[in-house]
Amino acid sequence: MTQSAQHAGVTVPAWLPNALTVLRLVLVPVFVVLLFLHPTDFGWRMAATVAFGVAILTDLFDGRIARRYNLVSDFGKIWDPIADKALTGAAFISLSILNELPWWVTVVILIREWGITWMRVQMLKYEVMAAAAGGKLKTLLQSIALLMFLPYPIPKVQEILPFWFVLSWLVMGAAFVLTVVTGLMYVRDALRLRAAALAKGKDDTR
Repeated sequence: MTQSAQHAGVTVPAWLPNALTVLRLVLVPVFVVLLFLHPTDFGWRMAATVAFGVAILTDLFDGRIARRYNLVSDFGKIWDPIADKALTGAAFISLSILNELPWWVTVVILIREWGITWMRVQMLKYEVMAAAAGGKLKTLLQSIALLMFLPYPIPKVQEILPFWFVLSWLVMGAAFVLTVVTGLMYVRDALRLRAAALAKGKDDTR
């Protein structure tokens, strides 16, 4: 990989996408600390929400920059999804610890997220499973739902946006359903890929 890439007259340093991924990883503990220092204080709660939002934005931009300027790297392929799941996982677990999101929601989502990640790694001996459009939409809905959940427990936010509770739960419900459905779709696709690979004589014991 070169030290920089140029597209439409714009030069982008090769390290920028990976730096955004690292920043997202760094923001995970920052977000958690801000959230738990004073979880019922408006200022601290909004600071945690902003930290989470900035981390989500790095996820939006690092992939786009890498693809647009041909800066996709092995580091990004490995650590970008890990950073994504670390961030959303920390948010789901934190909300459940604070009794603001039922544990069963968090547990089901985390089992799906890490289970599918493990499965995709195992499937590498047959074929690379690319991220599906439904999976990307699932990630987007999860991020929006978490951004909506994070500030709502503060009374000041409830006074300003009384409808926010219902709206945030609608988005969370949609994210939950899509998380489960896309997980089942990945399992189905993995079984098909494995069957096709075995039919071609690929070793299943490697």
